[in-house]
Amino acid sequence: MANSAPLAFYITICCIAFIISKIIISLLCYKRWTRKRRIIEDSLSGGKMVMFISPMTQALSSKAFMKKTMKLTNKDIIGSGGYGTVYKLVVDENTAFAVKRLNKGNCDKDLGFERELNAMGDIKHRNIVTLHGFYIAQQFNLLIYELMPNGSLDARLHKKSAEEKPLDWPSRYRIAVGAARGLSYLHHDCIPHIIHRDIKSSNILLDHNMDARVSDFGLATLMEPDQTHVSTVVAGTFGYLAPEYFDTGKATTKGDVYSFGVVLLELLTGKRPTDESFIEEGTKLVTWVKGVMEDKREEHAIDSDLVCFPVEEVKKIFAVAEQCLEPDPSKRPTMSRVLKMLEQIKIDKSGYAS
Repeated sequence: MANSAPLAFYITICCIAFIISKIIISLLCYKRWTRKRRIIEDSLSGGKMVMFISPMTQALSSKAFMKKTMKLTNKDIIGSGGYGTVYKLVVDENTAFAVKRLNKGNCDKDLGFERELNAMGDIKHRNIVTLHGFYIAQQFNLLIYELMPNGSLDARLHKKSAEEKPLDWPSRYRIAVGAARGLSYLHHDCIPHIIHRDIKSSNILLDHNMDARVSDFGLATLMEPDQTHVSTVVAGTFGYLAPEYFDTGKATTKGDVYSFGVVLLELLTGKRPTDESFIEEGTKLVTWVKGVMEDKREEHAIDSDLVCFPVEEVKKIFAVAEQCLEPDPSKRPTMSRVLKMLEQIKIDKSGYAS
């Protein structure tokens, strides 16, 4: 009996501790649930959701969309960068979106963020990713895009999985023309005109037909037809920015042309502008390619993943890229001219190298 008393006391203490721990865990879970619930309610009451009318969005309420958005986790991430994280949001078996949550401080309503997004909601073009809507709140901002099943050009060029075949030359040529067509539309056919300001391979997405779609208008700037530039803070991605942008702080369509020229070099060489080999050699992609072109060895700079390619066509696209990368922006062609030059390139079957 003497031994049973301490044992009973010990069991009682363990049971009480177990019950208290369960209560604490339950309270923490409840607190977390109420906090998450409060964020949803505050967001819906304090934020502003704008959904552009389309067959994909007309049956989706703001409240239902936000509830699904709040349930997104790291498992849903399909891309990330300096300006935000992109999630795949599945609404039902037939409807899915790409939702970009912008990092705090990257969207300033005073800079016309909402006005610019409303203008982009009117864009319907086969080479531009459809913006279905956006959400503005004190805590965060969301951009709601059409989901592109084949990811980005950056991923297809640089992050190939074992089961993915490298992009062949016809695909690369078609992507170049498609991206040029989308960018030309933004520069010349939209009123007001749109300067993208962040053209790079990760912002060129590929649809189910592997056609190019220009995406991510988080930094885009509107420009009236009578304007030549827009003064703004320097923003964009290192390696793609035009050199004059750092000196003037002026965003122009010619800055986008320069960035597109870098993308052309990526398509041709399979190398990023910030490739480690360039850093080690103290150079960069643009400088390296210009040296190759001076030596008339363009075909030696082509991506090693390409088994065969048309030599003359490769040289012509290198020449287009060279014009886009002119140090003097006034000497760069417009995007409409770049598109015309790319479309005029003819593939000479006898010029294929293998």
